[in-house]
Amino acid sequence: MSRKGYRWWLGLVTENFWWKVLSLLIAVVLWALVASEPELLTTVNVSVEYKNLPDDLEISSAEPGSSVALDLRGPSGELRGVGDRGVHPAVILDMSSVTPGERTFPIGDGNVRGLTRGVYLVRAVPSEIRFRFERRATRTVPVEVRVTGDGHGGYNVVSTQADPPQMTIVGPSSDVAKIERVTTDPVDVSNVVGTQQFHVNAFVANPYVRFESSPQVVVTVTMKKM
Repeated sequence: MSRKGYRWWLGLVTENFWWKVLSLLIAVVLWALVASEPELLTTVNVSVEYKNLPDDLEISSAEPGSSVALDLRGPSGELRGVGDRGVHPAVILDMSSVTPGERTFPIGDGNVRGLTRGVYLVRAVPSEIRFRFERRATRTVPVEVRVTGDGHGGYNVVSTQADPPQMTIVGPSSDVAKIERVTTDPVDVSNVVGTQQFHVNAFVANPYVRFESSPQVVVTVTMKKM
């Protein structure tokens, strides 16, 4: 090695020498603390999230549900931080390549996110989730008004009217095709005399079908004495 090269290496070692020694000591102490921590196993229930679902597709069913139990192994200090200090593991499924039909997603290291250093996945329960995908469909269906209670003093329901009278629903094509109508929340007419309006919500009896816009409905009830 030339004298110039030797001086360069010597300067690299001696420059800020004590700071470098201190940094090395801190690193050794931290390593010793982590290495001395016992490894533990814990189970956490995490949410199942997904990304990149094509705009024209809908999830029409999922097995077994929306959460997964993850068995995690790692240093006790790191495992105690799971769920705290902003450490929230999650299963994230990439759906960018799905097409209509059934698709099974294995759950493993490739789609578990949010684990801290030193913590790793032992197993997931369930180890797979199967989804069924369908084309998105929309349909306009009538709104059916539900009333409860009996008029008093001889008053009876003469008419009910929903505004809007029809609503648009969105969802997987097979589920949307089964919906013939949507219903309002029950309207109690026990104390209605004459005409009265109620602001209620409509309900669609399928968890995979939703309203295209707000589900709020104005129901007008007319009662007359018979």
